Amino acid sequence: MNWNWNWFYRMGSPRWFYESTSRWLPWLGALTVLLLASGLVWGLAFAPQDAKQGNSFRIIYLHVPASFLALAGYFLMAAAGAIGLIWKMKLSYMVMKCAAPLGAVLTFLALFTGAVWGKPTWGSYWVWDARVTSMLILLFLYMGVLALQYAFDSKDVANKASAILALVGTVNIPIIYKSVDWWFTLHQPATISFTEAPSMHPDMFQPLLVMILGFYCFYAVALILSVRVEILSRERKTSWVRGLVKQATHKNLGAE
Repeated sequence: MNWNWNWFYRMGSPRWFYESTSRWLPWLGALTVLLLASGLVWGLAFAPQDAKQGNSFRIIYLHVPASFLALAGYFLMAAAGAIGLIWKMKLSYMVMKCAAPLGAVLTFLALFTGAVWGKPTWGSYWVWDARVTSMLILLFLYMGVLALQYAFDSKDVANKASAILALVGTVNIPIIYKSVDWWFTLHQPATISFTEAPSMHPDMFQPLLVMILGFYCFYAVALILSVRVEILSRERKTSWVRGLVKQATHKNLGAE
């Protein structure tokens, strides 16, 4: 059987990505604002207090979505690096590069909100807990991938080195996820499980789901915008990018 891979290579085209995302961004941006605004108001103002933690539990509406995206974003970054190594697609390396700083920020946010939550819960901002320590390693992996992008004069060498580190670092992801099951840890078990019912009351859990969806949409918007900037930078000498620049110049002159 002959497989038609034209769709796959079309998706790897920087020009196709740039032109397609121009249509997606307004709708995706509006959905992001709607989900994040409604989720924050719902979770912070209307969700009931926790019986043991009181209002301090509400930081979960930032902590859990940031943690989810930190892990999912790393898999995306590693997958983009693998596609670049195997199929030599320029766009995949751009996605990998742009996902690194975004993932690092989300991982830092997860660690920071976890520290703020840990003070009233554990009595300390930081403990060398298995989950917390493996998340710190994740932050270093993100920073390592980003650093390798600027450590070599050759862009090709930088892309390959970053991709290899990203792939090696995926070993840490299941460690993070299963750390609360494999070792004795202060960190509470997973709030959301694919095999069990959520441990939260529905009135608390529903706004959390909205926030998670909002964070996923935000991640998509931020990554798309970053990749679009990277495309314009790397493809600036191509005819189609020069055409975009001319169109933008004419629009600006016409507006004046």
